[in-house]
Amino acid sequence: MKKKSVVYVLLAMTIGIFSFSCTKDKITESYSFYRPVYQVPDEVKASIKSSTPRSIKSTGKLAVRGNFIYLSELNKGVHIIDFSNPSAPANIGFVAIPGCVDLAVRDHYLYADCYTSLVVVDIADPRNTKLTQFMDNVFPDRYAGLASGSGKILVDWEKVDTVVTRRFDTEFDKTLNGSVVLNDAFFSLTSSNSSKSTSGGNSTGGSMARFALNDDRLYTVGYSDMNVLNVSNAAAPSFVKKQNIGGLIETIFPYKNNLFIGSQLGMYIYSLSNKDNPALLSQLLHVQAWDPVIADGDFAYVTLRGAVRATATNPSGSWLELVNVKDLTKPVLIKQYSGIFSNAQGLSKDENVLLVCDGVSGLKVFDATDPVDMKLTTTITGFNALDVIALNGLALVMAEDGLHFMDYTSPANIKQLSILTWAKN
Repeated sequence: MKKKSVVYVLLAMTIGIFSFSCTKDKITESYSFYRPVYQVPDEVKASIKSSTPRSIKSTGKLAVRGNFIYLSELNKGVHIIDFSNPSAPANIGFVAIPGCVDLAVRDHYLYADCYTSLVVVDIADPRNTKLTQFMDNVFPDRYAGLASGSGKILVDWEKVDTVVTRRFDTEFDKTLNGSVVLNDAFFSLTSSNSSKSTSGGNSTGGSMARFALNDDRLYTVGYSDMNVLNVSNAAAPSFVKKQNIGGLIETIFPYKNNLFIGSQLGMYIYSLSNKDNPALLSQLLHVQAWDPVIADGDFAYVTLRGAVRATATNPSGSWLELVNVKDLTKPVLIKQYSGIFSNAQGLSKDENVLLVCDGVSGLKVFDATDPVDMKLTTTITGFNALDVIALNGLALVMAEDGLHFMDYTSPANIKQLSILTWAKN
């Protein structure tokens, strides 16, 4: 049974009907709060288990390994999809994980966040998964300032409506003594990209992923910190260290023996020469904006959206930056592709093909043979494209209506093979 806390968190406020007492000096206001709901660890662990396939109701983060897609559904768990036949993908199972947002897979072990904890699940049999490890307090910034308390774990939020009557000359403390802000919006999906797996059977992750596998280490990022975990024993990772990066961190992308980290303020490049102690090589700042980053060869590709500064030639505040990273210690902005995108989001590159999701404007396909002079080959419209992973001629395109499977072996003539649609809420 869920155990409810008496602590309340204000997420939204609605000004209600003003009413006056006989002295005409009072005001009545209506507020909506969310109250945290806790469980003891044993209850949480018991709830992490496999079940029969269930309808997919919302987009999440992607990890791909072999013929399986692992798709998180915000705060619910992970769907397992068999796409050995891309023309007929099959939803074959579900792993319930409360508070799940990000994920990665090594060998046959799934790593996922469970609110502030990290869980490891054996997925060798996708229809009969088993929890192998539960590491608490790995992601403390998932809820800023909120401690589980008494050994309990936050697992849900319960909406509470209330009415406050106060005098005109007094203030109602809407911060509730400085209590927390729910950070799910920051952690939820905005885009993804293919990051090639290395040794050990690591999954393909994404440009908006916050989990990155490189060799036998798992790197995760929060608002300002990076966790390093040793996954040489895939079933039982060990925590190595936490190190500060800076504020407003959003994404992490492994490439060769480096990490490209995107923040709302710029791109950071870390060396993994010492894989237990990532070392900052350089950073390149830009205007404040959402910032997924990928790298290939001598270049990094950065899409920006929601920029605080738009221009006459780029009124959408969204563009693509090309950065020369041949010298990782001195990244140089080479070119901005502006005036093309309405809301550039996830991106993926495969050889000379660059795929960029552009929100309601669909999927844009570029000939990237010459990165400094890329040509827009085609635009596929009709859906709100959020995320794409490119896999040797097969594009997995995350959209608001479902997961699209597209053949891009002929980039100028992309063919949709199938779509796995989301259920209506």
